[in-house]
Amino acid sequence: MPPEPYQGHLKAVVLDWAGTVVDHGSRAPMGAFVRAFTEFGVTIDIDAARGPMGLPKWDHIWAVGTTPRVAEAWRAAHGRDFGKADADAIFAVFEPMNAASVRDHADIIPGAIDAIAALRAQGLAIGSTTGYTRAIMAVLAPIAAERGYAPDNLVCAGDLAAGRPSPLMMYRCFADLGVWPAAAVVKVDDTVPGIAEGIAAGCWTVGVSLSGNAAGLSARELAALAPAERAALRERATAVLAGAGAHLVIDSIATLPQAVATLAARAMAGEQP
Repeated sequence: MPPEPYQGHLKAVVLDWAGTVVDHGSRAPMGAFVRAFTEFGVTIDIDAARGPMGLPKWDHIWAVGTTPRVAEAWRAAHGRDFGKADADAIFAVFEPMNAASVRDHADIIPGAIDAIAALRAQGLAIGSTTGYTRAIMAVLAPIAAERGYAPDNLVCAGDLAAGRPSPLMMYRCFADLGVWPAAAVVKVDDTVPGIAEGIAAGCWTVGVSLSGNAAGLSARELAALAPAERAALRERATAVLAGAGAHLVIDSIATLPQAVATLAARAMAGEQP
């Protein structure tokens, strides 16, 4: 049979991992980034570590190391500029640290399993991309599967010539899932590079504001906030993700089916991402 022609029907949702489906607040990488730089005599704070979140992890290390404050601290500690060999050395220390830390931050974000089941019931494929490497995902993916989450494919940082914010990982998803055109796919992410990945590929994009990196809080910490504090956090995170080009921004994956329905209606009306 010839493939079904595209008539505005959505065919797939491609999900990020940490901060989107697992690890509320995207906390697993944070301590690893801080500890890895500390081993090389440079102290970074959590804000510096979170800044480039969503990039492939080597690129993330490079982005942190080349920020003015960290670059200055590196020169003071080592008597030379931060270079690619230094990023390689930090990455070699960081990767096993992050692989270990994901075991402690593999919680499924509340509402994720039901939301994904609802999307599957509509006939949508569930793809995934991540800034984590294969080595890190070799630890995280089996834990997530045991807890009820196993997407139809997995594309990791390092699988292709370039990761986020390039569209290459999304292109691999299209091929793996057998879906096209790009306008038939929704990319869901909690980071600016992840939203940029979807836009570069020509997809619809949904940002998640309160469960991910922009908020940086566990589910318990978020629930403990006063309503006004939560509203202010939502406003800041939404501004970041909408500023990156997200077509919609939601609190968490729990309400993703409603967001996808909204985008499906826009697509059926002839709107393009």
